Amino acid sequence: MGLRLDIAMILMLFLLKSTGNVQASIFDVKQYGAKANADITQALTKAWKAACASTGQSKVVVPGGTYKLGAVPLEGPCKGPIELQVIGTLQAPEQQSGDSWVSFNHVDFFTLSGSGTFDGQGKIAWGQSECSKNKYCKQLPINIRFNFITNAIIRDITSLDSKEFHINVLGCKNVTFQHVTIKAPETSVNTDGIHIGRSTGIHIIDTNIGTGDDCVSLGDGSRDITVEKVNCGPGHGISIGSLGKFPNEEPVSGVKVIGCTLTNTMTGVRIKTWPASPTGSASDMHFEDIIMNNVGNPIIIDQVYCPWNQCQAKIPSRIKISNVSFINIRGTSKFQEAVKLVCSKGVPCEKVELRDIDLKYNGHDGSSTYHCINVKPTISGKQNPPACTVKA
Repeated sequence: MGLRLDIAMILMLFLLKSTGNVQASIFDVKQYGAKANADITQALTKAWKAACASTGQSKVVVPGGTYKLGAVPLEGPCKGPIELQVIGTLQAPEQQSGDSWVSFNHVDFFTLSGSGTFDGQGKIAWGQSECSKNKYCKQLPINIRFNFITNAIIRDITSLDSKEFHINVLGCKNVTFQHVTIKAPETSVNTDGIHIGRSTGIHIIDTNIGTGDDCVSLGDGSRDITVEKVNCGPGHGISIGSLGKFPNEEPVSGVKVIGCTLTNTMTGVRIKTWPASPTGSASDMHFEDIIMNNVGNPIIIDQVYCPWNQCQAKIPSRIKISNVSFINIRGTSKFQEAVKLVCSKGVPCEKVELRDIDLKYNGHDGSSTYHCINVKPTISGKQNPPACTVKA
C-alpha cells in the first residue's frame, strides 16, 4: 500500500477505535427543533455549537427523513473529537447565493459519517453558469467545504447534484475519504467531485464519482495525496491542475493514483498547466494499475491548457514537471490519440516514465497513437500504441 496509505489507515483505525470504546454524547437535531420537510438550519447550528462546546467525544445526529438546509458554517475548534452523522437527506435551496452550502472550519479529530445525502439541487444553477465559457466566472455554492480540518474521516455519505464543486478541501491535513458517493449528470457544469488545494496527507479510497467535470482535481499546494480504488465516470477524469493560473501558487508533490477505473470519461489521468504561467513545479506524481474503459485521451500531460482561448498560448508554461510515471495502464481509448505528452518548451518535462501501456483505440481509423513534445520519456514493457518519437 505504501507509507502514505498506511498512515491514513492508522488514523482511520484510531478514530474508529475511539468511537467504539468511548460513549459519545449524542446531540440529535430533533432535540433542537428539527422537523422533517422543514428548514433545520438553526437546529443543526445549535446542535453543532452544543456538541463542539462539550468536553469528551460528541456526535451530532441528523436522523432519517428529508430536511431543508440553508447555508451553514459549522465552526471549530471544538473541545473534543466531534462527529456529524447524517442519516437523512439534506436539501439545499434551489436558488442560493454565496460560494458555500455546508462548510466545516478549523476542526481537529472530526468524523462525517452516515448513509445520508447532501442534495445540492443544482439543476437550475447549471443552466445559469458561465463557467464553460469564462475562466473568471461567478462562483456558485459548493456542496461541502472542508477548511483547515485536521485528522478527519469522511465516510459513507453521498453528495448529489451540487451547484458547483461537490467537495472542496482547503488547508487540511490528514483527511481520509472512504466509501463516498458523488453523483451529478455528465452535462452539469464545473461540478468537480473532490477538489484539493494547499492540503497535505489527503487520501481518497474506495469511492465512486460520476459528475460533469473532474472526478478528482488537485490544485496548487497539494502534497502527499493518495487516490486509490476510485471508480470515475462520467466526468473529465482524474487531474492534477490546472496549475499556473494565478501568481504565488505552491508546488504540487507526492501524488499517487492507484488501482482506479475510469469509464466513458472525457479524459483519463492528466497533468495540466496554463501557458504564460508564473514559475512553479509539480513533481513526484505516479499513476499505476489503472483501467480505462472508452476514455478520451487516457494519458495526458498538457502544458498548453487553454480551454477558453483567453490566454497567451505562445508564451510557454513556467511550471516544471518532473518525476512522473504511468505504469500498467490498460483498456480502450475513445480517441485515436491515446497518449498525449505536450510539455513546455521553456521548461521541458524531466524523468517521465511509461511502462506497460496497453490502450486500444475503439474507432475504425487505425491504431491508437502517441503525441509527444518537449519530453524524452523512459520507455519499458509493453507499449500499445508504439512509443512516441520525440519532437522538438
